Amino acid sequence: MTALAGTGTLTRLALRRDRLTLPVWALVTGGLVASGPGSLGGLYDTAAARAELAASMTANSSMRSLYGPVFSDSLGGLVAWRFGTFGAVLAAVASLIVVVRHTREEEETGRQELLSAGAVGRRAPLTSALLAALVLNTAVALLVFAGLAGQGAAGALALALAIGGTGMVFATVAALAAQFTESARLAKGIAGGALGLAFVLRAAGDSGDASGGSALTWLSPVGWAESVRAYGDERWWVLPLIAAAVAAQTALAYGLAARRDVGASFLATRPGPAAGRLATAGALALRLQRGALLGWGAGFLLGGLVFGGMAEGAADLVGDNEKAREIFERMGGQTALTDAFLATMVSLFGMLAALYAVGAVLRAHTEETSGRAEPLLAGSLGRLRWAAGHLVPAFGGAALILLAAGLGLALGFGGSYGPVLGAALAQLPAVWTLAGVATLLWGALPRAAGAGWAAAGLCLALGWIGPALNLPRAVLNVSPFAHLPKLPGPEPTWTPLLALTALAAALTAAGLAGLRRRDLQV
Repeated sequence: MTALAGTGTLTRLALRRDRLTLPVWALVTGGLVASGPGSLGGLYDTAAARAELAASMTANSSMRSLYGPVFSDSLGGLVAWRFGTFGAVLAAVASLIVVVRHTREEEETGRQELLSAGAVGRRAPLTSALLAALVLNTAVALLVFAGLAGQGAAGALALALAIGGTGMVFATVAALAAQFTESARLAKGIAGGALGLAFVLRAAGDSGDASGGSALTWLSPVGWAESVRAYGDERWWVLPLIAAAVAAQTALAYGLAARRDVGASFLATRPGPAAGRLATAGALALRLQRGALLGWGAGFLLGGLVFGGMAEGAADLVGDNEKAREIFERMGGQTALTDAFLATMVSLFGMLAALYAVGAVLRAHTEETSGRAEPLLAGSLGRLRWAAGHLVPAFGGAALILLAAGLGLALGFGGSYGPVLGAALAQLPAVWTLAGVATLLWGALPRAAGAGWAAAGLCLALGWIGPALNLPRAVLNVSPFAHLPKLPGPEPTWTPLLALTALAAALTAAGLAGLRRRDLQV
């Protein structure tokens, strides 16, 4: 039996298991970039307007830290500037999730040990996971190329390969992380931390150097994608650098995987104390979720500081472009541009907080399917009390991270704290509604629990891209965030806030009722 025996079968299994999530990730990431010509072309429809935008954005250090410098004032160049970095980050996030799911998570649950008892080679599981990530990034690259080919085939190809290549770089980073820890959650945290560090290095480098040639930018794989300079005298020689990083990290991951047992890791888990210190199911759930809560809170605080500092420069971003002003006002709901910008950022944080809330709810589903919930429920602990232990960090944690975002925005903006903090908390009913959807799916339809991610992703896409594409109001209203008052600004209307809160409570109650009446899923 060769080291790659069974790779094809495992790859087909991985693609079948992710037959819904992979297309969603590909469409969201590729569609985001491919929608660029339509949205930016309507805003900056003359060469003079595009040249003015490129000059102002390159001169603004805050904007460079967020998007990078502009290397070309063509429509394709502006799309690469506006969407290239975030497309690469989205591809990286999707890739690391896919690889950890089909490597460390399979080992953690014991499924990989059962598969390895058959005709499965030593390298087959890791290879199948990387092939699944390759399929995802190829689909993203094809969508990007198809959407931008009309602006120039060479630039479209360069941007597509840069985004797909960045995804594969972090797929191999996740493959390495999976070798060092016995926990899938920690492996995702390590790979996600590496991605966050790469973004910060790129942002710091671009903030201080308008040419994009900073040493910090070159230390970041996200910076490599930017340095390809799609539509701006393409640097094709950067792509082999990305390929070399993928090859080197893949070889290292293979070498490490060959030197450990299935289910083991190079960083051994520390044994717990002889006497338990967690007396309740709620304390255990909080202990399991505190790392994610602290990470999201720190990220929201830092993001709030960055966006808050950009609020006063919102007028520079829009300039005299009335169409850009209209989009900000559709997203932010205010006629005062600074308030519209703050309201837009608050809404973005709300939609991102929904991702945290859904993930925290589905952590209980992971505990159930991994078999760790069954020993707890075999005693006197009831299902509702056990579930409540996970729902409290989900619903309450969402409030805490939104407060962190509001505090960061207020500190960065230097304005009054009350209106900005109130605007952040006003996002909670919509966040709780999506958490309620995840609870309902987990409790009543556990096999479809992963659709909670699709619901949150759809709302994020509608809220962030929908106004720029001027989608019909009926389509935007699918998202609960479309019904929230746009704050900070005038006195809010309380009716939608109360209605969404009641809906969230009803969905959660229905999910808990379903959990009480069904068998545990293992």
